[in-house]
Parts: sequence; C-alpha cells; structure tokens
Amino acid sequence: MSVSRYRYAIIGTGRPHGTEGATGFGMAHTHYPNFMATQRVDLVAVSDLDQSLAEYFLEKNGAQAKVYCDYKEMLAKEKPEILSICTWPHLHAEMTVAAAEAGVRAIHCEKPMATTWGDAKRMKNAADKHGSLLSFNHQRRHIKLFQAVRKAVVDGEIGDLVMIEAECGDMLDWGTHWLDMMQLYNGDCPIEWVMGQIESHTEKRIFGAFMENQAMVHYKWKNGVRGVFISGEDAKIGCVHRLIGTEGVIEVTSERTMRIRGKGDSQWRHVEVPQGPIGDFALACADVVRQLDEPGYRSVLTADNAIQHTEIIYATYESSRRRGRINLPLTIEDSPLLSMVAAGEIGPDRTK
Repeated sequence: MSVSRYRYAIIGTGRPHGTEGATGFGMAHTHYPNFMATQRVDLVAVSDLDQSLAEYFLEKNGAQAKVYCDYKEMLAKEKPEILSICTWPHLHAEMTVAAAEAGVRAIHCEKPMATTWGDAKRMKNAADKHGSLLSFNHQRRHIKLFQAVRKAVVDGEIGDLVMIEAECGDMLDWGTHWLDMMQLYNGDCPIEWVMGQIESHTEKRIFGAFMENQAMVHYKWKNGVRGVFISGEDAKIGCVHRLIGTEGVIEVTSERTMRIRGKGDSQWRHVEVPQGPIGDFALACADVVRQLDEPGYRSVLTADNAIQHTEIIYATYESSRRRGRINLPLTIEDSPLLSMVAAGEIGPDRTK
C-alpha cells in the first residue's frame, strides 16, 4: 500500500539558537529535522524576509527547496499541505490567517499564539472556517513525565484533584507551556473564572513580545478544581508544579522527575520517568502529520487546547486592568498589558 507524502514549507528560518547572529531560538532548525524524521514530508519551500537566512537554513540542513521572501507568494505558488510558522509572536496571526485562507491543511505554529486576545481568536476562527488543522508547538504535552502525572490523577493516586499550582518566569512565553500543562493535568476542562494581578516596571521583552515582570493568578475550572500560577520575580513555590488532591500531593521537580505522597504513603515516593528514544519534538511533529493520515484525528497540540490557556493569560491581564474577577468567555480584543503600558498606567514609563 502506498503511503502519502505531504508538501511541507516553513515561514521564518532564522539562525539556530546560540550561533553567531541568532536573535531567537531559530525553531525552524528544530521543526525541519523532526518533520523530516516522519519520512512523510517533502520540503518544497522556505520563506524569510532575509533571503540570506533562508539560503543559510538550506545549506546548514543540507536541504534543497525554493526560497521566497514573500510568504504569501510562497503559499500561492507552492501550495504546501503542512506549514511550520517559526516567526516571532506578533507575526503569528497574520501568517496563520493567510495560510488558512490559502488552503494549507495543517498549520503548526510556534507558541505563544499571539500578542493580543483578538489575534488569538482570529487565528482559530480562520482555521475553523477554512478547515485547516491548526496546532501550536506546546510539545511538552509529549513529555512522558507529564503524561505520567496526568495518569496518576486519573488513577486516583491522590484522591480527587483539588488544586494545581505552578511557577514560571513569565506568563506569555515560558508560562504558555506551564499553563498548558495545568490544562493537561485537569483533562483540558474549560475555565469558569479568572482573578489575577500583574506588575510591570521595566521593558521586559522575549522574542519581541512585551512581558510582565510579575504575575499571580487564581482561577477555577468548571469541574471545581482551582489553579494558582505565579510568574516572574520571586516566583517560587518549592517545585515546578504541585497537584493537591483530597488524599495526597504530587510535586513535579523537573521534566523527568516527580515525587508523590498519595494513598497509603507514609513518605514521599520519588519517581523518574525517562523520555525514551523519541523526543518530545519528534512526537509533536509526528502527531501533526497523523492528522492528515487519519481523518477525524486531532493533535493533542490543537488550537482547541491552546486557546484555553491563552485565555487565562489575557484574562489575568484584564483582571488586573479591571481590578476584579473575570468571568469567561473573555470578550476583549486587545492585550490589557500592552494597553496599560501604552497609557502609562504600568511599565517603565508609568505615570500613575
């Protein structure tokens, strides 16, 4: 039986992380080998505003493909079936919408979704309207340790789940992974309300996106479980993630280790869960391809999941702006963080 192969393209090549001239992580250099490892895609084109970067990408990866400076021209002429978007966050929305309108079947975009809540919704709506399978590179859903934590919850090792806590350096960049893990642990249950506060006193940017200096948010899922997430300066809870149940506690101490004190345990049980021979990036790319092989299958990295934790982020910003609890769904379009910084209410140029 013949096996389908898919036309694959990349927007945003950049340079690999840590190399001379690199301005970010150069995630295209991670997407490409892991998509190629599926043995199901053929790279047909790459696009970058800087043609020399696109050519460098092909040379470094030993690949051959057409080079475009205009990604819309690439989409129109090459008609890729799978597309990686590896640009900085503020460009994600326009590129995703253009790809969906061009008929790309599977769009795999770097995280975070977007730099405003309106853009995040626009991306998902465009994909849904045009039938594109939109996913985001929250590849940590494929880390075996985090899956083991979820299984421990489902198996009732700590009784009924009551609360999930997490710490991180920021909300929008790294925090998007940990908020996504909190969703995973609680079965991607929808969120009911969010109440949070943010602090900004310096110009903190990651990949061009403005970040808060500190944040704290308390929220409630519709199944009654509560979430607490803190970020930035002095964000310490004593572990990476903590899950509290009616009969025990799980603490995640790294991406490979956790400790459990559950039913019948008189002391902590330390557990290590190796990732195995196939890494989380490879599993993520294979999961994206699987969607085209199996009609009806949806990647665990789907926009349906990403939009939920993204809403927590922008609802936290809105809660800080309104000084009150935000009941979901969130109806704003902007980023309250950016709007408050622009108004001088918070940020390095605060006037109030």
